[in-house]
Amino acid sequence: MAFDLWLAFLLAAMVISVTPGPGAVTSMSAGLQYGYWVALRAILGLQTALLIQLAVVAAGLGVLLATSAAVFDLVKLAGAAYLIWLGVQKWRSPMSGVGEAGLAPAPPNGLFLQGLLVNLSNPKAILFIAALVPQFVDPAGPQWPQFLLIGITMCAVDILVMSGYALLVWRLRRCLRSARALQTQNRLFAGFFITAGIVLGASSRH
Repeated sequence: MAFDLWLAFLLAAMVISVTPGPGAVTSMSAGLQYGYWVALRAILGLQTALLIQLAVVAAGLGVLLATSAAVFDLVKLAGAAYLIWLGVQKWRSPMSGVGEAGLAPAPPNGLFLQGLLVNLSNPKAILFIAALVPQFVDPAGPQWPQFLLIGITMCAVDILVMSGYALLVWRLRRCLRSARALQTQNRLFAGFFITAGIVLGASSRH
């Protein structure tokens, strides 16, 4: 991949990552509740899903999702249901168990899986990657090294952006230590998750 082509992809990746979506909501929710270093588990889950989606596109399986309405709708509805379920769980989240630093005890492995499923269950992400990535791949050159560079670039940018979201709300945690404030932030993020689920469920392939 030529350097100028890589720079163009880097810019595109930055614009895509900065645009708020379910991944940003997941990162901010985890950062506010558990702190940045624990939220990093969710962020790494998001990146693992991005790499899987990129591999799907590289293998040509993204075409199936783009052309099959049944497969697209199945993945879309599963993703919408999962986001809404996360919202309901967030709404019902108890206020107890918050430590002196204003942070809840971290779940052992749930955040990585949550980040993974949030991105994997969004079929429009695969379609977007399928539409964007081929424009930056030189068909005359070796394919897999180019996809590897694209994957590293995409994940590095997304880690930085999602970390920024998580760190931003982590800095605000001192203002959100009361039970009332915790209930407000839980319900706010519950609304974000549910809204994202409804938007995803109502979306089409186009």
